[in-house]
Amino acid sequence: MISEPARQGRMKYVLFDVDGTLIDAVSNQRRVWGTWAERYKLDADEVYQVALRTRPMEAFAQVAADHDPRECLATLHELEDEDVRSGIYAAFDGASELLHSLPLGSWALVTSNYEHRVRGRFLRTGLPVPGVIVDAAAVEEGKPSPVPYLRAAQQLGARPEECLVIEDAPSGVRAGLRAGMTVWGVNATVAVEGVHRHFDRLREAVPHILAFASGPHGNAAV
Repeated sequence: MISEPARQGRMKYVLFDVDGTLIDAVSNQRRVWGTWAERYKLDADEVYQVALRTRPMEAFAQVAADHDPRECLATLHELEDEDVRSGIYAAFDGASELLHSLPLGSWALVTSNYEHRVRGRFLRTGLPVPGVIVDAAAVEEGKPSPVPYLRAAQQLGARPEECLVIEDAPSGVRAGLRAGMTVWGVNATVAVEGVHRHFDRLREAVPHILAFASGPHGNAAV
């Protein structure tokens, strides 16, 4: 059994979503899905609205039910990989300072994308890559399931109550809350339902995230 002083001295952990939280990829995602829709002669705006709310295979079932979903996914992967190589990316203001300031082993990435794309984008934007990345291939259940965030905590050796989740999207917020973690929302003008704190921009959250990472146990939602 761990004594109370030992508990208070335990490390704190920060788990980050990637697209929309650390990397500004909205225009890239819209362009990729637009090109994908053109390949299948579908309405690009309608496809993108569905893609925003669902995982790819679920989106295919809704907008391209008469096509082989494996073929649809292969086409999407091809377009996304090309976008990583040639698309224009930018990290959100504050992301580089924040990630470079966090202690090694205290943070992870939890993404619905794939690790090789995350690494490609981070390389192009100069962001450091952590030792733990939980991507779409690492779990059978994606967000809003708590599984991705719980997997990241497990790999870091953290308890859920020691983790702060930084998210921009409702599905990610729900995933963090279901995992029993503190969840802060960023990069949205309206707070996502359920978040413990909300910041319009990541830059505004940076000092508070760093304070969480170095502060005493139990101040997560302050």
